[in-house]
Amino acid sequence: MKIVFTDSGTVFSAADIDIAAYLAPFGEVVFYEDNDPALTAERIKDADAVLCNKTVLGKAEMDAAPNLKYIGLFATGYNNIDTAYAREKGIDVCNAGEYSTMAVAQHTFALLLELCDQVGKYNTFVQDGGWKRSRFFSIFEYPTCELYGKTLGIVGYGSIGRAVANIALAFGMEVIVHTRTPREDSRVTFVDLPTLLGKADVVSCHTPLTAETTGLFDAAAFATMKKGAYFINTSRGGVVVEQALSDAVRNGHLGGAAVDVVAKEPMAEDCPLCGVENLLITPHVAWAPLETRLRLLDIVCSNLQAWLDGCPKNLVN
Repeated sequence: MKIVFTDSGTVFSAADIDIAAYLAPFGEVVFYEDNDPALTAERIKDADAVLCNKTVLGKAEMDAAPNLKYIGLFATGYNNIDTAYAREKGIDVCNAGEYSTMAVAQHTFALLLELCDQVGKYNTFVQDGGWKRSRFFSIFEYPTCELYGKTLGIVGYGSIGRAVANIALAFGMEVIVHTRTPREDSRVTFVDLPTLLGKADVVSCHTPLTAETTGLFDAAAFATMKKGAYFINTSRGGVVVEQALSDAVRNGHLGGAAVDVVAKEPMAEDCPLCGVENLLITPHVAWAPLETRLRLLDIVCSNLQAWLDGCPKNLVN
């Protein structure tokens, strides 16, 4: 079997994981570190299986690969794959669900705690000699706040949203949730979106990017939020109208925001989120601890083996 991994550099580097050793038992494997959309069809033309992360595989690419029978995703989301056309072509598409739950929940709180405790700013202050010059043992240069007793509003209550709720409850926060899928959880209160936005001291987004959620957090949504509230997004950049978020932080309506994702990745030169005071940005790394990526690799290999055994799992089409 010939396997083509179209964008291995988006998941692994040669320095941290020998991915070839994991995949060699399955057959001949061809690696491309970075996908070039103009070359995708040519690169996969004689593949029996394709592994990918963000590579777009639509009708043109699938038609160019007559032997293709399997697409394995190094991701939970699969909006980059035309799954309906893959089904027509008899191509199985399998994703890797819930591999990053704890890592993303951890990163969500890393962002929130940075907003609350200003660790980076205080470290810079100390390293620049500010504490040495102080007359006092403690300096209140930057305002901080407690999470205890605050209300966290979670939008989207899949595995990551639930993991974030667990952490919030450990901090003594009240948790309210808006989700399209009704669930049973007596520890939290389920509310509609306007109620959540109006009540929460912190809003954290964990919803997939769909037609319904694209641009969900727009100027009207941010205006509905409490003055001084924080906004966190570790889901997908497209759920946020970036200029609206930038404006809401700049004009002081929001006390701060933090995002791990933006609408265009890598970030565009003119991204309106750049350079905004109290708006933290990390480069889509919430999912990326080494342990998390090894778990992802194990799931992808397990999916491939199950498919070869005639009992595919994590099938999305």
